[in-house]
Amino acid sequence: MKTVKVVAAIIIHNNRIFATQRGYGDFKDGWEFPGGKIEPGETPQQALAREIKEELDTEIEVVDYLETVEYDYPTFHLSMDCFFCTIKSGELVLKEHEAAKWLTAETLDSVDWLPADRGLIEKIKRTM
Repeated sequence: MKTVKVVAAIIIHNNRIFATQRGYGDFKDGWEFPGGKIEPGETPQQALAREIKEELDTEIEVVDYLETVEYDYPTFHLSMDCFFCTIKSGELVLKEHEAAKWLTAETLDSVDWLPADRGLIEKIKRTM
């Protein structure tokens, strides 16, 4: 089974967390933390800054490593480095996602998270 290495941004602003809904692909309509694949030669932090700039037209600061999620989907293994981030500049414009929400610790369970992202929710609640 091939491994896909990705990064995810847990963007926190005013005690709320940014969640995005996939607009394409096998997991369309599932909710996730924004991010994407790491390109050759990039650190996870560089990849995350680039992906958020490309997908959401926003500059972020990668603040703190949370954890690496290892998850087996039916056709691939996902290895996802997750980081807490803050917004440096920009308006979080949705270029590739269908929808987005700002969630509080209390409302984190209100969306249908993709399986790999679901495992992060309790840990995020504990840190908020």
